[in-house]
Amino acid sequence: MRSVALIFPGQGAQKLGMGLEFYQSSKAARKIFDEADMICPNLSKVIFDGPEEKLTSTAFCQPAILTMSIAALRAFEAHEAYKKINVSFAAGLSLGEYSALVASGSINFSDALRLVQQRAAFMEEAALMTQGSMAAVIGFDHDKLAQICIQSGAQIANFNSHEQIVITGSKQAVESAIGSIKAQGGQKIIPLSVSGGFHSSLMSSAASKFKIVLNDVNINPSLITVLSNVTAQPHQDAAGMRLNLELQITSSVQWVRSVEYIVSRGVTNFIEIGPGRVLKGLMRRINPSANVFNIEKPSDIDNLPLP
Repeated sequence: MRSVALIFPGQGAQKLGMGLEFYQSSKAARKIFDEADMICPNLSKVIFDGPEEKLTSTAFCQPAILTMSIAALRAFEAHEAYKKINVSFAAGLSLGEYSALVASGSINFSDALRLVQQRAAFMEEAALMTQGSMAAVIGFDHDKLAQICIQSGAQIANFNSHEQIVITGSKQAVESAIGSIKAQGGQKIIPLSVSGGFHSSLMSSAASKFKIVLNDVNINPSLITVLSNVTAQPHQDAAGMRLNLELQITSSVQWVRSVEYIVSRGVTNFIEIGPGRVLKGLMRRINPSANVFNIEKPSDIDNLPLP
């Protein structure tokens, strides 16, 4: 395997017990879980033992996915297999962008975890004040959807694949958009079980508070090129990174364009690190010719098809 891109999942990929095998078998991974528990008490216990409703809450879910993803990454980096690849890019879906920034060396794990904790708290606070919702729209014309969003007041949260777009906004706006989509022949619309209208203007208060927090975080030069969710372009410098992470809270996640950027640079091997295989499924729809491998347990590292 030559040049690869590391990709990291976002909220929704969590599952009870994720990362336990890494904790038990890898000193490097265990160190990450222990470090996380110092910042977010009992996080490992919630990840491994639940209860599930606590793990799925925004306050625990976001730190949990970041922690598991970086624990898996550290176990991979300590393995002989890691020496056989050349990591050229890193990217993550929404929350996953923080895992990508840790992987690149731009932000250390402890700082990233604190950022994610505060990001989650600010987003949850904004959600309680705004009564938003989200829905995945599958197989519907993009131009028609854009026009419906303008008319209804809904917004685009995620460009997940060419076929799947997530809409967001107030409950009234999303319900209005769903009605219009159905009236124009849309048949596959999946309301998402979320607590708010994330990646929309409803999160403006969260973004404003997060901007202040970002100013105090130390950002280092990246060792790996990281794609911004907001621009689908590489982060250029610390100031730009802070701005993009602030804007990410209210902006559309440009996942399709991010993947296409990486492929356009000649990289077609992707390794998804963290819980689940959501990104692999999206990759099949964005670029079926790309190779996607997963690392969510230690045996996945042993089974990577490396030369």
